[in-house]
Amino acid sequence: MSFLRKYWKKYKWLFLFSISCVAGETICDLIQPQIMARLIDNGVQKMDMQYVINSALLMLGITGIGAVFACVRNYLSSKTSQGFGASMRHDLFVKMQSLPISETDRFEGGSLVTRMTNDVSQFTNFINGLMRIFFKAPITCIGAIFLSISLNVKTAPMVIAIVTVCFLSIGLNMRITYPIFARVQKAIDKLNNTVREYLMGIRLVKAFGRYKHEENRFKDANENLSQQTIKAGRVSAILSPIGNLAANVGVALIVIIGARWVGTGDMQVGQIVAFVTYMSQILFSISMIGNILNTFVRTKASYVRITEVMNINKSEREFFTGDEDAKEKAKDNDIFDNSSIAFDNVGFTYPTSSGECALKNISFSVNRGETLAIIGPTGSGKTTIAALLLHFYKTNEGEIWFGKCPISKLPIYDLRQHVAIVPQTPTLFKGSIIDNLYFGRSDATKEEINTVLEISQAAEFVANLKNGVHTYLGQGGINLSGGQKQRISIARALIAKPDVLILDDCTSALDSITELKVRKGLRDYSENLTCVLISQRISTVMTADKILVLDNGEVSGIG
Repeated sequence: MSFLRKYWKKYKWLFLFSISCVAGETICDLIQPQIMARLIDNGVQKMDMQYVINSALLMLGITGIGAVFACVRNYLSSKTSQGFGASMRHDLFVKMQSLPISETDRFEGGSLVTRMTNDVSQFTNFINGLMRIFFKAPITCIGAIFLSISLNVKTAPMVIAIVTVCFLSIGLNMRITYPIFARVQKAIDKLNNTVREYLMGIRLVKAFGRYKHEENRFKDANENLSQQTIKAGRVSAILSPIGNLAANVGVALIVIIGARWVGTGDMQVGQIVAFVTYMSQILFSISMIGNILNTFVRTKASYVRITEVMNINKSEREFFTGDEDAKEKAKDNDIFDNSSIAFDNVGFTYPTSSGECALKNISFSVNRGETLAIIGPTGSGKTTIAALLLHFYKTNEGEIWFGKCPISKLPIYDLRQHVAIVPQTPTLFKGSIIDNLYFGRSDATKEEINTVLEISQAAEFVANLKNGVHTYLGQGGINLSGGQKQRISIARALIAKPDVLILDDCTSALDSITELKVRKGLRDYSENLTCVLISQRISTVMTADKILVLDNGEVSGIG
């Protein structure tokens, strides 16, 4: 609830002012039937035209005042709810960025997107409805009940019975539909994940002709969402009309019984009209309360999903931010001046795995300026070592040393300013080539950009592009070949001027001659650059200072 309290402090005055406008508008609505009753009984029946005109003008004036309150309320509710939603989306995005990789692995990508979009929109709509309708509905309902009974005390049992039936149907509706709406949100997650996976692998789907398979996957997810939504709608469709039926039956009974009371002189015609109007207001208010409570049920499900992300416990947040004392120590002792790396009996198991160790008793060291090549069969743990060097995960056993300091004690943000990685699958962002290079370092000069493009062997093909480094790239660099994307990724890592460079099988799409030129350029780039080279090509690792051979997560040989 802490993040909600923050939003309350920010928007509470707008919220309270909006509620005061709602109260003013409601009072104007409740006064109208009373004036109408007097207009009929004291003006129309007694043929007093002046009284009728005065009452009509008074009703018109009150309507105008109520309209002003409504306009101000609508503006404030929209401003507050949209501001609330924008703040929540921003904080949720910042929170997602601060999560350790182990936590983002736990939440599927499609689920995180749904939480930031659909769930936050559900919250925004609830706040908007809360300020516009929810506070008005109970005030109107309570006021209309009190004023309708004040017209004639004999109507009290009927009014109380009608209201009780209506609220019982609403309570039963909420109790039944809440778990259903929670399942609806999970069904939306599943649908989003299905679509996301298809869009990410659309080329592979087309290459293997798996259209029918993907169509069936989407059909299953879509039908599941449809069935869950229909189930929730079916419950509401059965229970919601019960309250409306009870209120309308009450209106009919009052008209029938009221006609007799008019004949006996126990009630006047104007009072009957006012009572029917109040009953209509009660019916409308209860209907609105039912709708807003149904929205509340959906919002509660969304709130639970949002808080799962927002309320990540303190230790996990500390893992991301690093230790403040270690940060000061790092500055004092210039730890980052020594980019040597050492693994000391490191063991690791992925948090989301079945429990099988990815690494077991890994020990090796790399001095500053040396190149360590890691080779081994698929699944031997090569990429896992790269992930641990960037502190994406905490080790289960042993320790990793950066210089003379355990990596677990270093401020992670600072650590990653000194370590750059070229991943196995190159990821480029939508924008120009130079925008992607600036992702490595935003203040890079033109000369530095030209240098890294030369080293990565990307200068020639970039120069041949119509717009050079300003060539626009589609999402994921879709308009570049695999080798071109790998070379741009290498250039982006080099522009960051790292002390440690991790090359995770990032030259697999390059021919042997181009790869040889890239390796030569890296050797000439900086004599102090510590390089971790992951590959499955023997020719790639032959020139390294040390070669580490992995097999099934264990060191098979080093030398």
